[in-house]
Amino acid sequence: MKSIFVILLLLVATQMASADFTETYGWEGTDTILGMYPDTSVIVAISVSPVYSGTQSLYVLDNAPSGTPQAFVAWIVGLQDGDEVTGSFWRYDTSPGSSPSCRIWGHWNDDPGDIYGYNGSADGNTDYGPGTGWDETSYTWTVSGGHTGLVIECRTYSSAGDDVWIDELSVTVPDGAEIRFPGDLAFENTTWGDIKAAF
Repeated sequence: MKSIFVILLLLVATQMASADFTETYGWEGTDTILGMYPDTSVIVAISVSPVYSGTQSLYVLDNAPSGTPQAFVAWIVGLQDGDEVTGSFWRYDTSPGSSPSCRIWGHWNDDPGDIYGYNGSADGNTDYGPGTGWDETSYTWTVSGGHTGLVIECRTYSSAGDDVWIDELSVTVPDGAEIRFPGDLAFENTTWGDIKAAF
């Protein structure tokens, strides 16, 4: 009986040691994104309308002449093969079946000291959303190939001058990994005056 108790105790301890944890980010402060690709491809700002939760959201304006601009919204480091990372955010657009729209996407970054490190696409959700206001998009990445870091992106599918909003970012990672949100790294914020001046 004593050995059964010890085995059960070890199983519980193992499960506790490898528990996942979730953190959320709602753009309730002044910080916007961790970075972008290509450089100057998006203009971002804190917005008070529309908002999904709380009092603020992230405004993302496509500033690229072509391609699919990426706004880096979370960075996970300390990963290992077999780990799973789930990310989700609420997105807002009102253009059913056409641009603008956005997806949750990711790329591998195995350099924990450089947000701009790139070690290949990690893919993401292929759904553009209904374009009828707020909807939630999510994706789960499984780490393989020796990757140790993942950058989660808001990837826009639109034309220059189009805009989307995102809010209530949620990231679930295994114990031992570290989640970095905007504000954990310095990135210059944009004012509404800067956005108007771009056009």
